[in-house]
Amino acid sequence: MALTPEVRPAVLDESALLELYESTAERLHRYVARRVGADTAQDVVSEAFLVLWDQRAGQAYDADAVRAWLYGVATNLLRGHVRAEERKLRAWSKEYAARTDEADIGDRASAAADAGLLAGPLTSWLAELRVEEREVLLLHAWADFSPAEIAVALDVPVATVRTRLHRGRARLRTRLAATDHDFTEDSHV
Repeated sequence: MALTPEVRPAVLDESALLELYESTAERLHRYVARRVGADTAQDVVSEAFLVLWDQRAGQAYDADAVRAWLYGVATNLLRGHVRAEERKLRAWSKEYAARTDEADIGDRASAAADAGLLAGPLTSWLAELRVEEREVLLLHAWADFSPAEIAVALDVPVATVRTRLHRGRARLRTRLAATDHDFTEDSHV
């Protein structure tokens, strides 16, 4: 009677890491670059993959779980850049305010029809959010993660993610409602 081979979970070897890198690095880089810029993003992505490689020993490999975990590592690395991000958002907001003050009434009337009009205030509002709320909102909006994926990435319960997402959206909606702009429920905010 022949013995059946033992079924073992896949492991993260060099070829699996390369495949994961090819399928994930560009998207991860886009997410990180939106937060801290392209130069820093490359460093963060590289460091995240190094952490993954260093911690791979003995771990079963499930591509989706590892991908979400990788975003979590990158998000943790980003926390070191949070202060710079907040300064950048505030600077953009001030720059936008300066440009708006200089515009004549005709330019302002044209700009009112443009969704870009909210770019300055929105960056300021994002900077004012709690870090936890901003991380959840940006993973949802920029990385297109579901609450379950965000929970894995940040190593928090899904209910916590949903609460942070709700609170962050509510804060942004409150700020937006105080402006003269139309706000629709089907927005991605």
